[in-house]
Amino acid sequence: MASIVTVVQHEWQRAQDQYSSLLALSDKRVTPWPLMSSPMPTVVLVACYLTMVKVGPALMKNREAFDLRRLLIFYNIAITFLNLYIGLELSVVSYRLGYSWFCQPVDYSDKPDEIRIAAALWWYYMSKLIEFCDTVFFILRKKNSQLTFLHIYHHSTMFTLWWIGVKYVAGGSSFLAAMMNSFVHVIMYSYYGLSALGPWI
Repeated sequence: MASIVTVVQHEWQRAQDQYSSLLALSDKRVTPWPLMSSPMPTVVLVACYLTMVKVGPALMKNREAFDLRRLLIFYNIAITFLNLYIGLELSVVSYRLGYSWFCQPVDYSDKPDEIRIAAALWWYYMSKLIEFCDTVFFILRKKNSQLTFLHIYHHSTMFTLWWIGVKYVAGGSSFLAAMMNSFVHVIMYSYYGLSALGPWI
């Protein structure tokens, strides 16, 4: 029995050492930023999201669907402007820095423009958290047919993967995907905002 405890303690210590080594490889510039010091907040938020997806429709089953038209108009406009800011920030600063669209190494320096790229990518990561609200609104409006596997998979994994992206490569070639996707979201959420105004639009 004592040998099993010793093996477990040894493996636990080894796992902790590997975890510490992995965190040591991360981008030191982003460590003090909200949600970036550890993966645990992101893991907990994704777990809460997946729990909400499972429990939410059951809680709404015998309730009236909420009318969220005004909230949806405000939300979609706000998300549109957030994505516009991220897309413009990444495009303007990357152009000024002469970033390549094919292969751009990460510059981990504290140069102001490199910090701006990292900060825009952090905002992109945060936008993935805010976009969990898309799912909340589906549940509250009883639009359960829109809670597809692809929708849930996309929202939960994007938030997780962009924590990794910002934590380890907050710059370089990662700017391109975030920039392009932000501009796509400007169009998408503008459309959703207009749709929330009603059929007349």
